[in-house]
Amino acid sequence: MTEQAQKQLGATLWAIADELRGSMNADDFRDYMLAFLFLRYLSDTYEATAREELGADWPEAAPGLTPLQAWYEANPDDVPEFEKLLRRRLHYVIHPDYLWSHIAELARTQSDDLLETLRKGFRHIEEESFENSFRGLFSEINLSSDKLGKNERQRNLLTCKVITRLAEELAAFSTDTDTLGDAYEYLIGQFAAGSGKKAGEFYTPQQISAILSGIVTLDSQDPATGKRDRLQNVLDFACGSGSLLLNVRRRMGPDGIGMIYGQEKNVTTYNLARMNMLLHGVSDGAFTIFHGDTLTNDWDMLRETNPAKVPHFDAVVANPPFSYRWDPAGDLATDVRFKNYGLAPRSAADFAFLLHGFHFLKQDGVMAIILPHGVLFRSGVEARIRKKLLEDGHIDTIIGLPPNLFFSTGIPVCILVLKKCRKPDDVLFINAAEHFEKGKRQNRLLDEHINKIIETYQFRREEERFSRRVSMQEIADNEYNLNISRYISTAEPEAEVDLAAVHADLVAAEEKIKAATAKHNAFLAELGLSPLP
Repeated sequence: MTEQAQKQLGATLWAIADELRGSMNADDFRDYMLAFLFLRYLSDTYEATAREELGADWPEAAPGLTPLQAWYEANPDDVPEFEKLLRRRLHYVIHPDYLWSHIAELARTQSDDLLETLRKGFRHIEEESFENSFRGLFSEINLSSDKLGKNERQRNLLTCKVITRLAEELAAFSTDTDTLGDAYEYLIGQFAAGSGKKAGEFYTPQQISAILSGIVTLDSQDPATGKRDRLQNVLDFACGSGSLLLNVRRRMGPDGIGMIYGQEKNVTTYNLARMNMLLHGVSDGAFTIFHGDTLTNDWDMLRETNPAKVPHFDAVVANPPFSYRWDPAGDLATDVRFKNYGLAPRSAADFAFLLHGFHFLKQDGVMAIILPHGVLFRSGVEARIRKKLLEDGHIDTIIGLPPNLFFSTGIPVCILVLKKCRKPDDVLFINAAEHFEKGKRQNRLLDEHINKIIETYQFRREEERFSRRVSMQEIADNEYNLNISRYISTAEPEAEVDLAAVHADLVAAEEKIKAATAKHNAFLAELGLSPLP
């Protein structure tokens, strides 16, 4: 599908959402729309594979039955083996009663059974469809909510209307994995635009994701050699809806990552991320998204007491909440993640997030994290953490981005690139703050801006007013303050003044004044008036 058609599909779906949600909050309606889109994707993929397997045995639709429902009824003894085959190919099965084709028909005929069928279908997908557990995947989809209507009938009618419109509009578009995945991402972005500060909980703009994914997929030892052939694993410990992880996967290709790991504290966003992975064709065995608090490290997989069993990652990417207030109490001071560097202050957990991700980075891995500029220069314990990271040689690159790129905040942010083992004895500073296209609501980074940043990082290029490699000695002389403006001046140089030319211009101007004055006085004399001095 062309980019134009993808945008058209996204815009069409957004128009449906905007028209049908009525007085419902955009955040709430988002969850319904995305859940239905997700069900459509799972169903289309399942039915297409089932039809391919059955071949000539694929039946015609019977009265009141979809083709697959008809086949199930006619071949009950063959169903277990058939589903076993489908599970091997797709990693999941869905009973025909809960597929989109049947759900859409119930909606079209405004059947009173629609809501109850959806409830059963969602439970079926959560508990039976996949080999891995996806319990709670639809926990935020309350089909009994008063927001859908005052009673069951009103709720059923609105749901019928939404699904019917979706079915009609989607029928005009290709529904392959990439297309629906892009539509899903488009809707997430549109809902983020209308969510203000809440958007920061679940969405990293694609243009910023592209920079981070471009950086961590380069060869960690010698980025100039190009993209890595394979990442064994990648982690985003504040993954939101998973778009940043999917950007890394897009860079590496569908088979370029062994395992994708994400963690998310917000349950609604956690569910969005799991749906987003599946909808983009990531099989249930190729990713793990954990619901829990990153700062308290309550993921058992990462709390393993045997260091040899604790996973470490080829790439770590993250866009954690900016200057998040946290409680560094209890035994966190001796936590293995922080004990060598210290605890971030209660008022801003930025360095706590950074140190968490850095701890689980492989020796030859790369970490790229988005943080507010304050981490570059704030004093106190943050200055001590920053100094030790620099002295240990772990901060590789600092990239300053333009303001107003996020839906959730207008402040400018920076990207810190960290490595455990690196060769250069300097830090690369990139000041991209002036390289953007201004927009009405948010500024935008164009492909040319993104590519310039990545290539500057890749080849450690220096360019006046844009990038500079700064020695550790100079940074030490600046008391480990990493404020970008200390190292890269963006001031326009003043033009050199040619004194001889200026003098000649003044002489010529004076001669003109004398000539004009003489001419003017001649006129005054003819009129019998006194001349000018």
